[in-house]
Amino acid sequence: MSQSRPRILVRTILRVAADIVSLVSSALRSRAQLAAENLFLRKQLALYLERQVKPHRAADASRIMLVALSRFIKWRRLLTIVKPDTLIRWHRKGFRLFWHWKSRAPGRPPIPADLRQLIATMAIANRTWGEERIAAELLLKLGIRISPRTVRRYMPSRPLRGTTGTQKWSTFVRNHAQTVLACDFFVTVTATLRMLYVFVVLEVGTRRILHWNVTAHPTAEWTAQQFRLIIPGDQTHRFVIHDRDTIYSEGVDRTLAAMGLTVLKTPVRAPTANAFCERLVGTMRRECLDFVIPLNERQLRSVLREWVAHYNRGRLHASLGPGIPDRPSEQASEQTDGHRLPVDHRVLSTAILGGLHHEYRLERAA
Repeated sequence: MSQSRPRILVRTILRVAADIVSLVSSALRSRAQLAAENLFLRKQLALYLERQVKPHRAADASRIMLVALSRFIKWRRLLTIVKPDTLIRWHRKGFRLFWHWKSRAPGRPPIPADLRQLIATMAIANRTWGEERIAAELLLKLGIRISPRTVRRYMPSRPLRGTTGTQKWSTFVRNHAQTVLACDFFVTVTATLRMLYVFVVLEVGTRRILHWNVTAHPTAEWTAQQFRLIIPGDQTHRFVIHDRDTIYSEGVDRTLAAMGLTVLKTPVRAPTANAFCERLVGTMRRECLDFVIPLNERQLRSVLREWVAHYNRGRLHASLGPGIPDRPSEQASEQTDGHRLPVDHRVLSTAILGGLHHEYRLERAA
């Protein structure tokens, strides 16, 4: 649609110019010739009306010329193809368009074309990213400060936002986030329709995936062993949140209590009580497993290993400021002025999971 507007404008200007040339040439002709021509055209118009042929909509060029000529003749008795009110409406529409063009505001200058192209490329290459994620990526990785609203203008779609947890649990978890672990199981199906269970443990304070593992037969002993692998003797965690699944038997809770941890069981049918881990499971599905059909347990482990490394060391988290759970100190980037990329730098991207996600960074150009 945007590409056809210039062609329509050029076509309208050419038609108006052709009508002006015809008017000038008619002024040089004799009055007898003009009278004969007018009579000839009126006869054709009368024949057209008698046959009741459906007329076409008037083009913009015809409207402009009819309005312009109406200032020099008594147009009301000559007007046949449209009603007088229509001609007046055309005149008012033309005045509104003229006044809109005359009083247009300059507005803010657009951001550079290379930055617009970069935002579009990031939005297309990372299907699950929203405007806040892209704005945070530009700020922390490339040092470009730009608002999410500006980013949204150059994105093809607007992602939906989820809901937060209940106030009581969210307040508790915020106050104890640095000492809370949240864990959960979820199921994924292989290409051979085999069900595999993925176990994840999230460190709520840093949003870091502390541990994950895959098994086809989850048991209480296997679950207790996972906690023994990740919790050292001098650990600083105090609470573990899990649901009331039967896999978390009394033996698992006794093992956690022996490690100095307090078990917090979520209420019945209240997944928002474990909102952080539930959100992690949803993120793993939306950003990874929904796009992959694992052939077997070995491939599932390979996919999750790559994605978890990206989640901990490359993925941005809005709740961290935004920030990255395990961000290396050498990745800190300097802030740039305005919306322009540094002249002596270039943007490099690293593909994750075959191009499903990308990590961006600045590098000095050679």
